[in-house]
Amino acid sequence: MTEPMNAIELLEDQHQHIRSLMSLVGEAETEQVRKRAFDQLRELIAVHETAEEIVIRPVTRRAFPGGEQVADARMAEENEGKSVLAELEKLDVTDPAFAKTFAEFRAAVEEHAQHEEQLEFRALRDHVDGESLDKMGQRIQQAEAAAPTHPHPAAKTTATNALLGPFASIADRIRDALAS
Repeated sequence: MTEPMNAIELLEDQHQHIRSLMSLVGEAETEQVRKRAFDQLRELIAVHETAEEIVIRPVTRRAFPGGEQVADARMAEENEGKSVLAELEKLDVTDPAFAKTFAEFRAAVEEHAQHEEQLEFRALRDHVDGESLDKMGQRIQQAEAAAPTHPHPAAKTTATNALLGPFASIADRIRDALAS
């Protein structure tokens, strides 16, 4: 596990890493580099979104006025993203459909990250004390360590992610080990 970090700082750092990986996937000159970058991106997004859904969304729902609507909107964006990521995972990175779908996915992920940073994270900073944000950062790291590494579009709610996540994680990590 990495050094403890404030939840918002941790998630914003991960957003930057996701942006870097999306650039690498989009600009890779070889199939091997694109595939490796996409696999890293897919895993990071899967664990990142699962942790947000389990740790951040419940706090967002109760921490500030309008939090319920903010959380619902982010969940809807994430659920759409899971579906597209699962579709991308089935495509060969050299397939023209991959490039087209990935470009649309990249734009949607960027828009989602901006919504989180500008609407959700800003409000959480204003309404949640620093000690609580630090504890949430630790919980995010714990959730990510046990989170699935592939998208699971059927897991559409915080409760579903918390309940099914550990089982999906085991299956995903076995799948990853067999693929390498």
